[in-house]
Amino acid sequence: MRVKQAIQSLDAFPRAEEHLLLKTQSGAFVSVIGLVIMATLFYHELAYYLTTYTVHQMSVDLKRGEILPIHVNITFPSLPCDVVSVDAIDMSGKHEVDLDTNIWKLRLNSQGHITGTEYLSDLVEKEHDAHNHDHDKDHKDSHEEQHAHGFDDAAETMIKKVKQALANGEGCRVYGVLDVQRVAGNFHISVHGLNIFVAQMIFDGAKHVNVSHIIHDLSFGPKYPGIHNPLDGTARILHETSGTFKYYIKV
Repeated sequence: MRVKQAIQSLDAFPRAEEHLLLKTQSGAFVSVIGLVIMATLFYHELAYYLTTYTVHQMSVDLKRGEILPIHVNITFPSLPCDVVSVDAIDMSGKHEVDLDTNIWKLRLNSQGHITGTEYLSDLVEKEHDAHNHDHDKDHKDSHEEQHAHGFDDAAETMIKKVKQALANGEGCRVYGVLDVQRVAGNFHISVHGLNIFVAQMIFDGAKHVNVSHIIHDLSFGPKYPGIHNPLDGTARILHETSGTFKYYIKV
């Protein structure tokens, strides 16, 4: 009991007896204002504590030996996936054709809906295996079965397939990551991977190659949330003639 009384004696704000209290409207108003101020300050401090801030810093990257990832997501509404290829070349002279580092190609119908998926490295591997298989099978009589214009059966099949895809209005979405060296260079998404004679048979000349495209994402380096890249959302649509689009970017 004595301990309890000793503790109560330490109370710096003793409660007055009821008959000594006088409640007024002004006192109630001050109390309400105080509660509002306390709630506002609490909410403000809590929001400040939970808010994240992004600080942008620019510095010179001296590491040339490391790999730079390029994130690509581009739609070609008028080019079938069979003719689209990705290649890159840098100032060191390294030239890679039909890159297959984590790149996918999605087949699109005339409405832009996905109809099929193909991993680019698998596509290159299948074409390489098919070429070797045909070469081993027809090695003895390959010269006798050439067509008048010099195309073999595989090329004829591809030409018919691509022409049918063009007639159906197929498109292609190329997306994934390109791993390149940290030096100046360029990369192309085009029909460069085709044999020139096959390309002429498919498109009836360069004027019929429609490279209209929509850039959904084109970024360099690690991904950071909330960053909008300069070319994101860029659309270049050709309605009549062909053309070449070049983008110059400093990283």
